[in-house]
Amino acid sequence: MTDAVDFKRTLTSYRARSGVFDEVEVPELRYLMIDGQGDPNTSPEYTAALEALYPVAYKLKFASRRELGRDYVVPPLEGLWWSDDMASFTTARDKSRWRWTLMLMVPDWHGRDAFDGAVAAASGKGAPERIGDVRFESLGEGRCVQTLHLGSYDDEGPVLEAMHAHIAASGLRMTGRHHEIYLSDPRRTAPEKLRTILRQPVAPA
Repeated sequence: MTDAVDFKRTLTSYRARSGVFDEVEVPELRYLMIDGQGDPNTSPEYTAALEALYPVAYKLKFASRRELGRDYVVPPLEGLWWSDDMASFTTARDKSRWRWTLMLMVPDWHGRDAFDGAVAAASGKGAPERIGDVRFESLGEGRCVQTLHLGSYDDEGPVLEAMHAHIAASGLRMTGRHHEIYLSDPRRTAPEKLRTILRQPVAPA
């Protein structure tokens, strides 16, 4: 058995710098995904989504270690966020209007059969109510601008405004959905110490 691979260390797309808007090329990656809407702090739908996503991710990890001899750290939680009015992310911060897709990256050696097996293994007695909503999809974002936000999620607004201004000033336009990567566990980390990558796919204006 080799040491567990930590994709936060091996993939450059999981690296970002605070106070700097870096351009990165994000390759096509495969994810476990589940959709929802509403305030992540209060929505039962958000909690149910997490409860469905992680059992599948860990069934995949354990199967990989047991059957392939390849162990890895389950990658950090990620989220795609959008709204009909993007001001709800920057100035208004109206979380009730947010829509989201929660994601966990899947190593490229896992295919559809492994995913189906993990879902089946997690679907026994006491299975999460949204287990059937978890899907296995690829996402190719390509050219992106990203930065590392240090602090509370509620303090992201000014950073996002600055990122959007930087994108426009660089002759670029936003193309995909706002993407966040949660490098810290909010259950164990003080809000002011949270580390979150904020990413925006872009293209020439």
